[in-house]
Amino acid sequence: MAKRVILAYSGGLDTSVIVRWLTEKGYEVITYTADVGQGEELTDIPQKAKDSGAVEAIVEDLKEEFAREYCLPTLRALALYEGKYPLSASLSRPLITKKLLYYAEKLKANYIAHGSTGKGNDQVRFEVSAWALNPDIEVLAPVREWEFKSREEEVEYA
Repeated sequence: MAKRVILAYSGGLDTSVIVRWLTEKGYEVITYTADVGQGEELTDIPQKAKDSGAVEAIVEDLKEEFAREYCLPTLRALALYEGKYPLSASLSRPLITKKLLYYAEKLKANYIAHGSTGKGNDQVRFEVSAWALNPDIEVLAPVREWEFKSREEEVEYA
């Protein structure tokens, strides 16, 4: 039986390359894309994911849940990033992670994955959220593991 992974998928270069890379490493990849109101058209995402090698692609509208359960409490608390602007993208990571874990259990995946690099806070947001909700889940971060040294190498691989 193949190792199954649910990948937080944006449809960008990194996550599209991750689908192919994980597939070549023996994983069965299911992508998960959350619409949290980022204003991007997501209708082409499932086909793009499948063209990259995903066996299934899930796109879910989370705008209402994100606004009600994450943004509104943060606004009520007047929580601002560096005291300047409302938190938004960072708030979406725990919700996306919660959904990754939900689908991992539902679809019997052994792993979840994200495309964050080792340089930013998103990796911490995904991983800490995952382990807080399921301490036994293994989180894959291919961008930190693969051999590509530049964006040009990723494009060539793609």
